[in-house]
Amino acid sequence: MTRWLVVPGRGVPFPDHWSRRWVRDHPEFQWAPEPPGPPYVAADRAAALRAAISADDEPAILVAHSAGCLTVAVWASQHVGPVRAALLVTPPYLDPDWTPDPHETVDVFIDQVPREPLPFRSILVASRNDPHATFAQFEAYARDWGSELFDAGAVGHLDSKTGFGAWPDGERLARSLAQPVQP
Repeated sequence: MTRWLVVPGRGVPFPDHWSRRWVRDHPEFQWAPEPPGPPYVAADRAAALRAAISADDEPAILVAHSAGCLTVAVWASQHVGPVRAALLVTPPYLDPDWTPDPHETVDVFIDQVPREPLPFRSILVASRNDPHATFAQFEAYARDWGSELFDAGAVGHLDSKTGFGAWPDGERLARSLAQPVQP
């Protein structure tokens, strides 16, 4: 049986968000960790993901949304474990040279977004009109992480605010990662 670990983003997803629905409707999907909400501290989230991955020897498929994709990249840059693949949905772009304005309220704490290839297969889902990244920035992440790029079209941030509840196309895409790669 495949383990599915859902890696939350920075916020707490609404009850109708696709990730909440997948965890609620499919017992094989579980949180890694339960969405804690802001602030987003990359080291803490990577530690929680490490604990979830290490809890079982069965290889996992990770399903990450938004900042959860950054969690996966941070974890993969520091650890190895039984991970088979990852679906990375609309990661926010953080400029490597970004530093917050002294008067800016910041609830995202990450040193650098790792830019090396992930040690497992991954698909990065990109939007043409995401408020947190341009399509070119999604392409850069996909190239750096060695991910297949999936152009989802103009779907915003693929969240409840942009009308994505169940998202069956995303579930099919995630489940495709459980299949052997065709040459």
